[in-house]
Amino acid sequence: MSKTMSSRVKSPITQFRNCRILYQHAIIREDLWVRDGKILNPEWLFFIEKGHADFQVDCKDCIISPGFIDTQINGAFGVDFSSNPESLAKGLATVSKKLLAHGVTSYCPTVITSSPSMYKKILPQIKRTCGSRTGAGILGIHLEGPFISKEKNGAHPVELIKDCTNLNSFEQIEDVYHSLDNVSIVTLAPESCQISKVISKLSNKGVVVSLGHTVANLTMAEDAVRHGATYITHLFNAMLPFHHRDPGLVGLLTSDEIPTDTTVFYGMIADGIHTNPAALRIAYRAHPNGIVLVTDAIAAMGFPRGTHYLGSVSVDVTDNGAYVTGTQVLSGSIATMDSCIRHFKHATGCTTVEALEAATLHPAQLLTIQHLKGTLDYGTEADFVLLDDDLNVKQTFIAGEKVWDNERENNKGN
Repeated sequence: MSKTMSSRVKSPITQFRNCRILYQHAIIREDLWVRDGKILNPEWLFFIEKGHADFQVDCKDCIISPGFIDTQINGAFGVDFSSNPESLAKGLATVSKKLLAHGVTSYCPTVITSSPSMYKKILPQIKRTCGSRTGAGILGIHLEGPFISKEKNGAHPVELIKDCTNLNSFEQIEDVYHSLDNVSIVTLAPESCQISKVISKLSNKGVVVSLGHTVANLTMAEDAVRHGATYITHLFNAMLPFHHRDPGLVGLLTSDEIPTDTTVFYGMIADGIHTNPAALRIAYRAHPNGIVLVTDAIAAMGFPRGTHYLGSVSVDVTDNGAYVTGTQVLSGSIATMDSCIRHFKHATGCTTVEALEAATLHPAQLLTIQHLKGTLDYGTEADFVLLDDDLNVKQTFIAGEKVWDNERENNKGN
């Protein structure tokens, strides 16, 4: 970093030069300007303030992308968010720090189906945070269960799954979770609840309702969307398979029976294991603006083969993925977000812009925070990553401050 002429404002301005930035759905050769942790409009700087950069950073022709956002991650690096509440605070700090190496600057810790007593211990400890030098920011909790289908439980413990079709009041939902404070997403099966009551109430509270682990047909899914559901949890996984007479949740991607002003987003685990590349292509080409890349990672992400845990469920990790011990049931992934982006681009043949927006703009739109994150628009938070042409992460920045550097990490090992 080199110092240049001082600007006329108190806060220092940093100019990122010799770079290509993802801006307004294109990669353009332009400098990026940052002040007070926000993306700065250079025209305002030059023509109104008559200012200049205090510091310059040579990006060495890297691509600058908004920081990646993971809306479904169960744990990583030996940490499981659905167990061990006594060590959860330390575990969150570990995950937040280590995710920076993979370009993730914000994420939603995901808690799978648990008992009310475990929710009471875990959820108050997971609070929304801003990203910093210490790690990626937390955008709120993703509650996956317990109001899901026992037929499509996946790795969720069947004995803890609940049905809320006969609830007398929405407060009984809150009683299960203990609190919905700091909750951003709830995954549920629409057939397991009173759609008009539960989904509408959650949506009105600002919670994203996601449909998943379900045997719902398309008609039921469309009804859920009309009442406020806007997301599908890991499309194709833990739901009825596509059928030409009733395509199930997959049919939401092209349905004409949902409000015209509603975008249905859908998560995809692009790890090369959970979904065949052909299915990934079908979904993406049917509804490219709705895809949200997620890792659905478990504690074994970043760890070698062996036995690990997802909540109370034992999981065996092999070279081919993570499976409930003794079965062929997939139980989350061990993929990192940057590897999912690369696989998605290769499998679909999409452009670099489209691959990056599936992990930046789209999750931000899903969470309605695109005015803050997910783009490099003027005034948004300066959370971004520097990438080479193969989409490998070279550096990660939060609020304009470098928080991870690949070259520095490699030198540590020498």
